[in-house]
Amino acid sequence: MILVVLLVLAVVVGIGYVVSYNRFIAQRNTVEESWRQVDVELQRRHDLIPNLVETVRASAHFEQTTLQQVIAARSQAMQARQTHASVHDQGQAEQQLSGALRGFFGIAESYPELKSNQNFLHLQKQLAETEDRIAAGRRFYNGNVRALNTRVESFPSSIVAGMAKITKADYFEVDDPNARATPSLSGAFGSLTGGPPAAPQLQQPTGGPQYGQQPGPQVHGQPPQQYGQPQPPQQYGQPHPGQGQPPQGPAGPGGWQ
Repeated sequence: MILVVLLVLAVVVGIGYVVSYNRFIAQRNTVEESWRQVDVELQRRHDLIPNLVETVRASAHFEQTTLQQVIAARSQAMQARQTHASVHDQGQAEQQLSGALRGFFGIAESYPELKSNQNFLHLQKQLAETEDRIAAGRRFYNGNVRALNTRVESFPSSIVAGMAKITKADYFEVDDPNARATPSLSGAFGSLTGGPPAAPQLQQPTGGPQYGQQPGPQVHGQPPQQYGQPQPPQQYGQPHPGQGQPPQGPAGPGGWQ
C-alpha cells in the first residue's frame, strides 16, 4: 500500500513538473517572439535615420554637431543590436538615440526651409509612426516578461524553474526624462490672477428720476417732489402762488379786470 501511494505521488509530481516546464517553455517563446516584433521596428527606425540626415544636409545648412550626435547614437544602437547584446544594453543605446533625435527635431523647428520640405516632413511622419509601434511592441513584450518572471519567482513553479535553469527575462525600458517630468502649470491660469471681472455698472438715465425715486406732484415754480426726501412744511396764511392777485383780463371798454 505504501509503495502504491508513493508511486501515485511520484506520478502526480512528474505530471506537475512536465506541465509546469512546458508552460515555462511556451512563455519563454512568447517573450522571444514579442521581442522580435520590437526588433523589427528598431531596424526600421535605424534605416530611416540615414535618409533623414541626407535630406537635411541637402536642404539646409544644419548644425553639424547635432547631425554627428544622431549618427553616433545610431551606430551605437545598431552595434548593440547586431552583437545580440542584452535587452538592458539595447534599451540604453536606444535611449541615447531617442534623445539625439529629440534634440535634432527641436533644432529643425527653427529652419523654415525644412518645415516646407515635403521629403523631410514625410520622413518625420514615418519616424513618429515607428516610435508609436515601438512603444506598442515594448508594452506587449514587457507584459509577457512580467508573466514569465512572476512564475519564476512563485512557488511551487519556482522549483521547476530552478531545476530547468529558467531565469527571469529583462524588461525593455527606454527611460524618457520628459515622460517622467512633472508637468508645469505656471502661467496656465495667468488670466485668473487679476480676480474676476468687475460687474457692469448700470448707467442711470440723465434728466429723469433716480432709481428708487418717483416724481411727486409738481407745483408751478418749484422742483418736482421726490419721495423719500423731507419736504418743507407749508405755512398757513401764505398765499399760494398766483393767489391774492386780481385776475388779469382783456383791457379796454367792456373788458373785465
